[in-house]
Amino acid sequence: MEAAKTKQSFIKRLIAIVLGFGPGIFAIGYTIGTGSVTSMIVAGSKFGMQLLWVLLLSCLFSGVLMFAYGNYALLTGETALYGFKKHIKGGKILAILIIIGITFGQWNSLMGILGISASIIFEILAANFEWLREFRYETVLITAIVIIVTFYLLMLVGKYTFFEKVLIIFVSAMGFSFFISFFFVQPLAVDVVKGLMPSIPNVAGGKMLVAAFVGTTMASATFLSRPLFVKGKGWTTKNLNQQKRDAITAAILIFIISGAIMAIATGAMFYQGKEVTHVLDMANTLEPVAGKWSVTIFFFGALSAGLSSIFPCLLIAPLLVADYQSGTLDTNSRQFRIITAIACVVALIGPAFGANPIEIQILSQVFNVFVLPIVVLGIILLLRNKNVMKDYKTSLGVYVGMYAALFFSLVISYNGVVALFEYF
Repeated sequence: MEAAKTKQSFIKRLIAIVLGFGPGIFAIGYTIGTGSVTSMIVAGSKFGMQLLWVLLLSCLFSGVLMFAYGNYALLTGETALYGFKKHIKGGKILAILIIIGITFGQWNSLMGILGISASIIFEILAANFEWLREFRYETVLITAIVIIVTFYLLMLVGKYTFFEKVLIIFVSAMGFSFFISFFFVQPLAVDVVKGLMPSIPNVAGGKMLVAAFVGTTMASATFLSRPLFVKGKGWTTKNLNQQKRDAITAAILIFIISGAIMAIATGAMFYQGKEVTHVLDMANTLEPVAGKWSVTIFFFGALSAGLSSIFPCLLIAPLLVADYQSGTLDTNSRQFRIITAIACVVALIGPAFGANPIEIQILSQVFNVFVLPIVVLGIILLLRNKNVMKDYKTSLGVYVGMYAALFFSLVISYNGVVALFEYF
């Protein structure tokens, strides 16, 4: 009887920890979607753990930037783009360019997310109803329409707390699925250590994957949206320490979950000389190693990753526009409904044309890196402005982290330009 009570108490504590997550849950939702899953799996299958160092740096800088943007919101009561427009010379144009750049990247990513999620559901259905394989295109398209319409309807009735609870469910399911899958297949310890030493694969597509890694892990949308989510949570200056812990926890979890996905791909595919080109490849190579049950778990994790990203991707454009206008997001406004409806239509372009969602996803992540240097520079300029920050002084460690992030983002943006020229 006492053992049952102890077990129940542990479960309650675990649920309390999960539900206690703040805006960091949106950071994980933005970051670990099918874009991240695809990038990690493709990289793991092609290069093993060689790009682990890129993931580590991206997560480190992401933690610093989430903390910086969150603190700015709590201390000034302002959101990011509104602050750019108000306090930075030429900030109005800068903010508009950021909105266009991030929206383009996120909507492209949404196409890939929807395509991969619909394809995963198709594979699950086709495994039980073989005759469906003759109607692959139709089934994937109808599934994509059902998914995006469902999410659009949920968007119309939701508030911040509702979105947060839905994301908690999807992110928790995703994390547990990939964590369990990791125990079936693991990379060699020596490869993990080597992966922490900076190097870029000197093969076709190597630069592209490095840029995609940073584009999905160090996502500009994550930092710019954080002030609005911090405000939506109802946090004030009394929550500065909580905001700091939330940013650190989110960055650590992003690294652990993303690293686990790369490790799974390394153990299941890289050592067997197999690469990922289609959605089914993500799990099929896992089956000989760990059996059908593990494939189901992995697919469930990948699907949860996709669904956890749809909400943030649909939210990003109206969120940025609202940020620019006044710093508040009204999910009941006509503007919100129209912009999210346009995003839903754009999301269906990939499935409608039968495009390979994996290629779309990788390319969309590369485009994300070009806005990143501006986003990093923007928060540095705001935090250095004494008229804005008044008596608050940002610590030297945070400044070092932000300037290092700026240098890293510039290098990766250059790398992304080279990669796109090589691709096209």
